[in-house]
Amino acid sequence: MSGFREPGFSDRQKAAQEARKNLLNKFKSQPGPDDPAVAAKRAEREALAAKRAEAKATREAEKAEQKRISEEAAAAEAERLAREAEEAVAKLAEQEAEQKAKRDARYAARKAKRK
Repeated sequence: MSGFREPGFSDRQKAAQEARKNLLNKFKSQPGPDDPAVAAKRAEREALAAKRAEAKATREAEKAEQKRISEEAAAAEAERLAREAEEAVAKLAEQEAEQKAKRDARYAARKAKRK
């Protein structure tokens, strides 16, 4: 059994040249941009991108619709609260007027009793 033989300069140079040649062959073997397979892949990617864009636009439209609906609901709720507050103020004013009328009637009755 012989021991480990360290590669010399020429062996390393030959290995580097082989690696460069393999890389160049790999690059050359790839299909060009006008190849039908590449064109088909490109068309498929573009179709997927169009589908994604359409789905995104649909989601955005749904989100805008939901926002509009929630804003309408909030506006209706605010209007209802304002109407209830207005009714409460009117009821309070009516009660105060009624109390004042009762008080005035009692006062008038006391005055009439004295005469």
